[in-house]
Amino acid sequence: MICQGTGGYTCVMSEKRAARIIAVGGGKGGVGKTLVSTNLAVAMAVRGQRTLLVDADLGGANAHTILGVPPPLATLSDLVERKANLDDVAVNTPFANLRFVSGALDNISAANPKHSAKMRLLRQLGRADGVDVVVLDLGAGTSFNTLDFFLIAHTSILVVLPEPTSVENAYRFLKAAFFRRLAAVEKAYGIADILEAARSQRNELGVHTPADLLAAIEKKNPDVGRQVRAQMSRFEPCLLLNQALPAAAGGTQGEDDGTVARDMASACRRFLGVPARVLGVLPEDEAVRRAVRARKPLAAIAPDAPIKRALDGVADRLLAELGAAEAAA
Repeated sequence: MICQGTGGYTCVMSEKRAARIIAVGGGKGGVGKTLVSTNLAVAMAVRGQRTLLVDADLGGANAHTILGVPPPLATLSDLVERKANLDDVAVNTPFANLRFVSGALDNISAANPKHSAKMRLLRQLGRADGVDVVVLDLGAGTSFNTLDFFLIAHTSILVVLPEPTSVENAYRFLKAAFFRRLAAVEKAYGIADILEAARSQRNELGVHTPADLLAAIEKKNPDVGRQVRAQMSRFEPCLLLNQALPAAAGGTQGEDDGTVARDMASACRRFLGVPARVLGVLPEDEAVRRAVRARKPLAAIAPDAPIKRALDGVADRLLAELGAAEAAA
């Protein structure tokens, strides 16, 4: 079975089933992506989804700490280096329906796998037996590894804080992901010369944003431009605002911090040409600190916390979307 990820990347699934891949990334460290991915995986499992949580932060794995399990002896690095298969490295967790693959803890070589190894890993995840949902906890930044995992997913979630530095890094992340996706189709559409001109220091085309680049392609060849724009419209990342404060508690500019996510989604559509949408808003919650210190997911330490309820809402929305996508397939 052939499927298309958020960025239009092609992945090969088993004919028997198609695991839905959810990638959780962040433009910078410390935005809470591991907290989100871990607790989202737990929420999916509680809802009856056979879930596989993969710590894909190659070289800086720590999802096991938040999940509350010891570091497994076999890790993602063993899978990348073909020393083990997926069943060997996926371990059970205290939660029914949830298995976990630890990241490459201290293996520097595994942090930069070859392209072939990376694609092999993605194929294994895509055709995993007995798995309905795969949640990828990605590393911070814009390395090719992170961008490729983000683009291959059916649902790509970018966690952002209501802070200027986090918003700036999120824009950079989405811009880098856009160009990474575009580079994958440049040969097919014969646009390598335009991309090269846009990357040059002289930048004679005056390209400053992805939207400018799409306009330049359409100007040179309207038909190709329409095809490329249609291809890139498949890149539909979701924004998830974390640590939001209401206005009464000091929210941004006298408004709820939730407006940051909505404004950012609007700016992505207008300036980047990326149809981003807001998946949800997570409140700042003291329960997070308690859960991290206890090394347990929110479901185990604070089941009634506001952020736990907000994450449950995100899980419900994602399941509804995944169900609708499967019905339409």
